[in-house]
Amino acid sequence: MARLGDRSDQVEERAARQALALELKFAVTDLNGWQTAYGYDDGDSRPRFEQSRTEVLRDLARTARRLTDARESALLGRLRTGLRGFLALDEVAYSALRRGQTERVRRIFLGPEIARFQTMASAADDLAAYEAVQAEAARRASDTERRDARRQLVAVALGAGVLIVLLLVTAQDVARAALESRAGDRPRPAAPTAPPPD
Repeated sequence: MARLGDRSDQVEERAARQALALELKFAVTDLNGWQTAYGYDDGDSRPRFEQSRTEVLRDLARTARRLTDARESALLGRLRTGLRGFLALDEVAYSALRRGQTERVRRIFLGPEIARFQTMASAADDLAAYEAVQAEAARRASDTERRDARRQLVAVALGAGVLIVLLLVTAQDVARAALESRAGDRPRPAAPTAPPPD
């Protein structure tokens, strides 16, 4: 039962890690979408982009605190590098937008900025895929543990049943022997004696 409890905890932990990776993947995609929007609406969507940027940075920090194995750290490092480049180039694009250089902004967004987004998106996607594999492995291990525990319970129940039957048979034999012994200890009636001859 303790092993089952541990497996259940592992499944929950892996599911939570998978959820974090998926949230981060969504946040990165959302960030790129709002950047594209403000590039085409003359900056009207910039506040929503900035909010999305804050959410990505928060999600990345929260995810990095929780996902710390070597593979997770490498993928988060790749995502962080892509995000730094993405945000640095975004400042260049936003500065150009404020100067009215809309064509330059669109060239940045549709060229080098897309490449940076793809780096981030690829890292986020790889992280989500890795967490999905780990979550599935934890679920399979939990299922195996549960099946093994059921088999063990059935084996114990069968063993207990056999033991009970043996005890009952033994108890019956002991009771029978005791009854027979008791019957053997009773004084036997004296055999009738023949009358003396006349």
